[in-house]
Amino acid sequence: MPRYVYGDKVTEDKTSIQSQYNKLELNRETYLERARDCAKLTIPTLFPDKGNNEATEYRTPYQSIGARGVMNLASKLMLALFPPHAPFFRLSVDDLVFKQIQGDPRTKSSIEQGLQGIEKAIMDNMEVSNDRVAVYEALKNLIVSGNVLLKLTSQGLRVYRLENYVVKRDNQGNVLKIIIKEVVNLDTLPEQTRNAIIEGKAKEEYENKELDLYTCIKRNDKGYTLDQECGKKIILSTKYKLDALPFIALRFNRVDGMDYGRSHCESYLGDLRSLEGLTRAILEGSSASAKMLFMVAPNGTTRASSIAKAPNGAIIEGSSGDVSVLQANKFADFRVSFEMMNRIEQRLQYAFLLNSSVQRQAERVTATEVQLVAQELQDALGGVYGILTTEFQLPYINGKINILREQKLLPDLPKKIVRPKIIVGLEALGRASDRLRLLQFMQDLAGTLGAEVLAQHINLDDAIKKFAIANGVDTQGLLKDQEQIQQEQQQAQQQQLAQQALGDPRVAIEAGRHITDSGKGLALNNETGDVSVENME
Repeated sequence: MPRYVYGDKVTEDKTSIQSQYNKLELNRETYLERARDCAKLTIPTLFPDKGNNEATEYRTPYQSIGARGVMNLASKLMLALFPPHAPFFRLSVDDLVFKQIQGDPRTKSSIEQGLQGIEKAIMDNMEVSNDRVAVYEALKNLIVSGNVLLKLTSQGLRVYRLENYVVKRDNQGNVLKIIIKEVVNLDTLPEQTRNAIIEGKAKEEYENKELDLYTCIKRNDKGYTLDQECGKKIILSTKYKLDALPFIALRFNRVDGMDYGRSHCESYLGDLRSLEGLTRAILEGSSASAKMLFMVAPNGTTRASSIAKAPNGAIIEGSSGDVSVLQANKFADFRVSFEMMNRIEQRLQYAFLLNSSVQRQAERVTATEVQLVAQELQDALGGVYGILTTEFQLPYINGKINILREQKLLPDLPKKIVRPKIIVGLEALGRASDRLRLLQFMQDLAGTLGAEVLAQHINLDDAIKKFAIANGVDTQGLLKDQEQIQQEQQQAQQQQLAQQALGDPRVAIEAGRHITDSGKGLALNNETGDVSVENME
């Protein structure tokens, strides 16, 4: 018997998934109507009215500020959350776990290099799966309706609009239940699913017939259970761990105690409606004012047909006093409306960040610009970027890691030695800051103590690795190991001896003895990772 959790109380649920969906649908209707109102003033195709289909002709708003604002804000959120050419997250070693096992700091640098390779693998998979297109569509839905549901699959992200799912949360905002309603065709379902639906009935009864497929995700004390129902039959059941759920229910503005979030457009719905009404009034009034009519006196000598048929510059019989021009001349009366429109447009431009000049127009955006855009979103939108970081980025990366591990595309990390932690948000975008701090430290140390003291106390190999990590450079096959460096040093010394032997053989014999002794010293100290040149003297 299915079970689900409300808070800390576990109850029994004997109703079908369809009945549960119909019950929760009533609470969603208010939010859905607000979403449709916001869509009518921005992008009407995002949330059409009930009964609309592909042939429905949508009314275009009289103003374009709403559509421009939604697309601009979605683009900025896209840039901050998923910046191009750079990972928006960082996999780092847990310092507490690493200290407990008393690991070597040099080992930590090597592990961080390995984690950097995992970051690159995740980013490459994201580009191949075309997740950015789905994310951009989800962000537009999020701005207009305040809610959107995402599903992570091996083929990429799938977006569910608010009208296609219902959700139940606890007082802290944790998801307790999600039910998705889809209209599917029997032929598009897997063979096992088709057989479970038909169950001995003739397949011809279901040909070209659309079926309602309900997917219910419920939380319990151990994780999540997923059940699929079609024709009041459970056709699929599976379980997920708490940190492995492939569904992400997003909210733009979270409200404690509410199952659904509030949209950004809803906060400025009054300005959007006012701008729509003023724009329509001015457009219609301007069209009427621009109309010009020629009036001919009925008792005059000038004939109206002569004026209508006469080309420009023609000579006709008549009197100029019989003809007059009728025009409204009401352009001055629109001044107040124009001023109010400009004020409303300025407010909306500020609300949707249309007047921002943080990002320059260039083919490639730098990491500093991405940080500035993220900071701007954090300041202007009241912490929306922080909400999306917690409720979107973090579950997305966890889901990507789980999918790639199942596909054997990521290496298994030694859990007893290291536990990677995911860093997202502004901190993840701060690799440029890490590089600057490291560079400033090296410069200050060299300037204060001198280059010789710096060379004595700084591990050059580890410093190079840290610079590579800060710059996001994969050093595999790029950096030389200590053995290769020692071999090249010995080869250089041998070449120098050969040149000296040409001049004086006694110098070559004496230097050869020193090389033999120094080679022994190098071999002894190689076990500790330090290079000694004591025997070279």
